[in-house]
Amino acid sequence: MTEKLKTIAIICARGGSKGLPRKNLKLLDGHPLIGRVVQQAVQSAAIDTVLVTTDDLEIAKIAEDYGAEVPFTRPDDLAEDLTTTEDTLKHALLSYEELFGIKYDICVFLTATDIFREPRWIDQVVEKLKSSPELESVFVGLQTHKNFWEQQDDGSWERLRPWMASYSSRQVRRSIVREDTGLGCASRAWLWREGRRIGDRVEIITNDDDFTGIDIHHQEDLDLAQAALQIRGKK
Repeated sequence: MTEKLKTIAIICARGGSKGLPRKNLKLLDGHPLIGRVVQQAVQSAAIDTVLVTTDDLEIAKIAEDYGAEVPFTRPDDLAEDLTTTEDTLKHALLSYEELFGIKYDICVFLTATDIFREPRWIDQVVEKLKSSPELESVFVGLQTHKNFWEQQDDGSWERLRPWMASYSSRQVRRSIVREDTGLGCASRAWLWREGRRIGDRVEIITNDDDFTGIDIHHQEDLDLAQAALQIRGKK
């Protein structure tokens, strides 16, 4: 039986998105993006508190309607184009803890723009972190057998790893994992208080679902997500 640790999920949703204006309020299968992710977080047995950090009152209202807490709005200097996710998460966590006089042990990061999240992943990242004291973070990642190249300072290209030069059947060759924290990432709260999203000692919940690469930042992404939902039977 795992220790009872206080867990908060924090969802970042600013109002001033550029690629797809007001993207967090866009409807997908009849629900706003912010509503979909809040609903998944609220329904997770692993989450004690679901907090949305936003600078936008309309987003705040919808997030609350779906079950999230939005006790304060994000300051303008943390809602700019170049504001880091880490700064936003740190502010939200510290502000909520100070406001309610509570300290959390585990923090969960979720995004509204990552659509193909299996709800069970939220529980899995939290429970794995709870049961493994040596870990600092657990997150979701896509396992892929694709090769990757990196451009050097002189303009030449090199394989990311030497073993990628050996071509063999997909079924037997080594793989690499893409970090997809927006689908689900649980970290020790002390990391977020230091302004770090994930630590160095990690475990990854892997999947091979290419649809997890659909991350909504433009209208085409939204159209693609809607078509993909239809293919998947609106899961």
